[in-house]
Amino acid sequence: MTDTEKLDQHAREAAATLQARALQADSDTMALLVGEARTHYGWQDRDVPEDKLKELYEIAKMGPTSMNQQPMRVVFVRSSAAKDRLEPALIPPNRPKMRTAPVTAILAYDLNFWEELPRLFPHNPDAQEIFKSNATAAQVNAFRNGTLQGAYFMFAARAVGLDLGAMSGFDNAKVDEEFFHGTSLKSNFLVNLGYADTSKIFRRLPRLPYDEVCETL
Repeated sequence: MTDTEKLDQHAREAAATLQARALQADSDTMALLVGEARTHYGWQDRDVPEDKLKELYEIAKMGPTSMNQQPMRVVFVRSSAAKDRLEPALIPPNRPKMRTAPVTAILAYDLNFWEELPRLFPHNPDAQEIFKSNATAAQVNAFRNGTLQGAYFMFAARAVGLDLGAMSGFDNAKVDEEFFHGTSLKSNFLVNLGYADTSKIFRRLPRLPYDEVCETL
């Protein structure tokens, strides 16, 4: 048996073992991730350690993406100087949210994600050729899978005990010019991270019911 075959066999056995455990998230986990979790606008004056950000990423990176593309890239804006650079791109109501948050993550995607496919998708050595000469396909896949990873990023933040507030009220072109000039990276959305001041939240807004959204054929 080759090394690759051994790795495949190990993966199958591990998946079967996990499936046999019939695990489901308990009520506390669901409350933490979705059920009672909230978008936050105010923050405690409490630091977020670098190790916590690394822990967040190590969870988020495990979420699946098409062809294991992993196009998401992250800039953690923490220092006052970095916040000064980011602030002009935000609409006025979002500026104090960013300034008071211990960390603001710029979630971006790499249009040249395909350069990493030989390492990330090694069983298809020609995979990068799909995107190398097709900018439209590269953009669609980078944006779709980068956004998907952004959702994993937010769940991971909550899983490691951080509160968050995602924001799209900003000028992407200004952020790209300031932080990604001359690169293949494009900004997607922002996520404020920290420990929330819960006195700043308001009532939860309604969600659409199952019967209006879902259809079984």
